[in-house]
Amino acid sequence: MDDANTRDGRILLVDDEAAILRTFRYCLEDDGYHVASASTAAQALALTRQQVFDLCFLDLRLGDDNGLDVLAQFRVQAPWMRVVIVTAHSAVDTAVDAMQAGAADYLVKPCGPDQLRMAAAKQLEITRLSARLEVLEDEMHKPDKDLHSHSPAMMTVLETARQVAATDANILILGESGTGKGELARAIHAWSKRAKKQIVTINCPSLTADLMESELFGHAKGAFTGASENTLGRVNQADGGTLFLDEIGDFPFALQPKLLRFIQDKEYERVGDPVTRKADVRILAATNLDLDGMVQEGKFREDLLYRLNVITLTMPPLRERRDDITTLAERFLARFVKEYARPAKSFTNKALLALQEYNWPGNIRELQNVIERASIICSADAIDAEQLGLGQVDTDTAPRVGAELSLEELEKSHIAAVLANSSTLEQAARTLGIDASTLYRKRKQYNL
Repeated sequence: MDDANTRDGRILLVDDEAAILRTFRYCLEDDGYHVASASTAAQALALTRQQVFDLCFLDLRLGDDNGLDVLAQFRVQAPWMRVVIVTAHSAVDTAVDAMQAGAADYLVKPCGPDQLRMAAAKQLEITRLSARLEVLEDEMHKPDKDLHSHSPAMMTVLETARQVAATDANILILGESGTGKGELARAIHAWSKRAKKQIVTINCPSLTADLMESELFGHAKGAFTGASENTLGRVNQADGGTLFLDEIGDFPFALQPKLLRFIQDKEYERVGDPVTRKADVRILAATNLDLDGMVQEGKFREDLLYRLNVITLTMPPLRERRDDITTLAERFLARFVKEYARPAKSFTNKALLALQEYNWPGNIRELQNVIERASIICSADAIDAEQLGLGQVDTDTAPRVGAELSLEELEKSHIAAVLANSSTLEQAARTLGIDASTLYRKRKQYNL
């Protein structure tokens, strides 16, 4: 017996037969469990109000009480407690009904000491594993999990971000596509005094000006065709928290004055509703575009840019964070082999070298996609370089403008690089200046 595994178990026994209660109790206490017992439903429910139990062995027949009724009350009063139904041979069907109602398992009386110990150990192990899984999931979903870095450039960004997170200053996050701007925004919110409220994201390229205004500020019923009910909008949703404007460079120009007014005065009106409303919202914005250049071209308001970039953080591309590539790849691999139940647990030395030598035009997003694909297709316990498929878009070997090559070769290389650097096909098509259907045909033509 492993005392370390059993000593923490807290077990409640519920049975109206004193002999069974005594036998079960002695057996489980000998194994080091903390045990309490009750002979009626009222006693059992009183105990669960006073103490926390991990496991309950519940008899289906409790004199005038029905074990199924007690189980239902346990599910409300102590939903974390696992319940094993104890029943006679003649009531096995009822025990199955109890499992459908939330019981974890059942034992048939008479049962020996070994059966009881095994049942207790199994259920408490499940409880421990569930608790461990919750801890791991919390770790997995920490907003700064993928931001830990050994790169001096990235560490400087993170240090500044932590310092300014405690303020309410608006922050503009710059960087190439796929560098983790959204992750940094969520981390800043989590580090801020607004962390208990929501961070609400609007993806600016996905909406027209009319839809953006409704999405951002909400609308009144009947304000436009299809407005069948009042909608509060994302600004209201983010009240007290943070509004993250992803790809702010694509924010509709016609709507920029209303955004500027909201940032300055915290006031806005819903579409079709003249009532002025207020919302206490911190603004974070991100873009991979040159906003200064857009201001010069008349495509972005200069006063809005000044309001957005009180603090500017620039995310370094992955090619400038080579110290982090292996760590990130291993983290992604651990995530995907668990998600897809695949065998690969590591990389060969050749694969690690390929990861380091590749130039990563699509940055962390591309690295994640590469590792996800490799984890799926790899049937061995280590991913090799060939399964990474990194040869075709490396900028060190890609065709160069002015080199001796055909227009077709240049086009293929350029489209491949843009695709690797874009989060969606539509975004790549906009960058290339073609429609998505044309890009789809080009991808098939060049086998990209």
